[in-house]
Amino acid sequence: MWNYSETVMDHFRNPRNVGKIEQPDGTGTVGSLACGDALTLMFKLGADGRIADVKFQTFGCASAIASSSALTEMVLGKTVEEAERITNKEIADYLGGLPDQKMHCSVMGREALEAAIHNYRTGETIFKSLEDHIVCTCFGVSENEIRRVVTENSLTTVDEVTNFCKAGGGCGMCRDDIQKLVDAVRETRAATPPAAPAVTPKRLSNLQKMRLVEEIVEREIRPQLRKDGGDIELLDIEGDRVTIAFRGMCAGCHSAAFTRQEFIQARLREFVDPAITVEEGA
Repeated sequence: MWNYSETVMDHFRNPRNVGKIEQPDGTGTVGSLACGDALTLMFKLGADGRIADVKFQTFGCASAIASSSALTEMVLGKTVEEAERITNKEIADYLGGLPDQKMHCSVMGREALEAAIHNYRTGETIFKSLEDHIVCTCFGVSENEIRRVVTENSLTTVDEVTNFCKAGGGCGMCRDDIQKLVDAVRETRAATPPAAPAVTPKRLSNLQKMRLVEEIVEREIRPQLRKDGGDIELLDIEGDRVTIAFRGMCAGCHSAAFTRQEFIQARLREFVDPAITVEEGA
C-alpha cells in the first residue's frame, strides 16, 4: 500500500471541482486510457480576468485524482499567467508529498493546465508540437518534456525520470537515450555560471511613480487602445493602486476587464512596479 499523506487521502476521497464547464475558456486533455492515466481540465475566467471556475475529469489512481483536485484549488482566483507558473513540485508539496512512483501524476496535472492555457490562447486542441522529438514511444513522452522534469526536479537517474513522466517505463528501449538527456542537463547545469546577486531596484517616490505611470500610459497603452477607437483616462494613483476609466469604444466593451488586467495592468507592472493593481472607476 502506498504511503499517502492525509491531504492526498482527503482529496482522493473528497475531490474538489469534479465535472464539466459549459463553454469553458480553456480545455486541456493529456494522457490516455491505454497508458492508465487520462486527465481533462477546463477553466473559465471571471470579469476580472482571473480563473473563476475550474473543473476536471480524470481516470487514474488516487494520486491522479488528488493531484487534479489540488491543482484546481491552487489555480482558482489566479490570473492565467500566475497559474501558468505552477510547477509539478508545487502540486506535490501542496498535497504534503507524493510517493516517488506517483510523481508523474503531479506532472500530468501541470501538463493538463498548460494544454488548457494553450487552448485558451490559440484555440488549438493539440498541445504538443509536431516538431517535438518523441523519446519514449510507449508513453509518447518528448525530449522537451524529459528535459523539463529533469531540470525542474533536479533528477539524476532514469528511474527518477520514469517516476515523474513514465518515460522508460514500458519496453525500456529508450532508457539509454533518457540517460543521455539526464547527463546533458547535468552538464549544462554544471557549466552555467552562478547567477549574479540580485540587484534590488531603487524604490520610486510617489511622485516618480505617478509620472512614470502617466508616461507608460501615453507611450505604451493609449496608442494601442486608440487603434480600435478606444481610450483611457487616469482617474487616480494612490500607492500601488491605479484607477482608470475606459473611454470611446472601450467603454462598456465586453473585453474591458480582460484589457484592464492582461494589457494595462501587465504593462504597468512590467515598466513601473510589479505590485501595481489597476481598477476601473466611474
